[in-house]
Amino acid sequence: MDCIIIDDEKMARVILRTLCNEIDSLNILEEFPSAIQAIKYLNENKVDLIFLDIHMPDFSGLDFIRSLKNPPNIILITSDPKFAIEAFEYDFIVDYLLKPLELTRFRKAVDKAEKKEVSVATKSEQTPKPIDIENDFYVNIDRRLIKIDLPSVYLIEAKGDYIKIKTENKDYTVHSTLKKIEEKLPDSLFLKIHRSYIINIKKIIDIEDNSVLIKKDVIPVSRSKRPELMKRLDLL
Repeated sequence: MDCIIIDDEKMARVILRTLCNEIDSLNILEEFPSAIQAIKYLNENKVDLIFLDIHMPDFSGLDFIRSLKNPPNIILITSDPKFAIEAFEYDFIVDYLLKPLELTRFRKAVDKAEKKEVSVATKSEQTPKPIDIENDFYVNIDRRLIKIDLPSVYLIEAKGDYIKIKTENKDYTVHSTLKKIEEKLPDSLFLKIHRSYIINIKKIIDIEDNSVLIKKDVIPVSRSKRPELMKRLDLL
């Protein structure tokens, strides 16, 4: 199983790596001192198992768990037993290990993860996969991950090294590019109509000449994008 380690304490990561090296089925891909760094890695890489510390500054292990869209199996590791009940509300939490770690107990936790991995793989082969429709995404603002409901977004505007995301309830300024966020947006809802704007086509109020009205914003439509916009609209 491909795995990663997330723990803010260097010595704890060393101990975890040592234990993992005792089990042939484990392949450590990376280790991270913070959950936010791990999230960036998981956005681009697939893992089978995460060894996760709960107590970390700024962004705790439980914050990390709540932020995951398609979580792999997770083994929690902490010195505090009080979070066990909350942790096991999540199906992907395989086990809960208390520090200091001991190899025999560690092996049992890994065995659980391996059995669950096999069970899920078998079930996946037998059951048709449903279509995955994303309804939300997360943005990093001031070292916090903020969840944004996709259908509520009506406009995304490029502003230098930042983008402004406008929703029904609030606006968010994020250090990113229009191209980067465009890749994560479903085509069924969003369209880039100008080099500086992406719109939610379901939120269009009016179209006139080379502009669209969304809420109180009048947004220009580039000549090259107008045919695609007209094709995407449900015209009578």
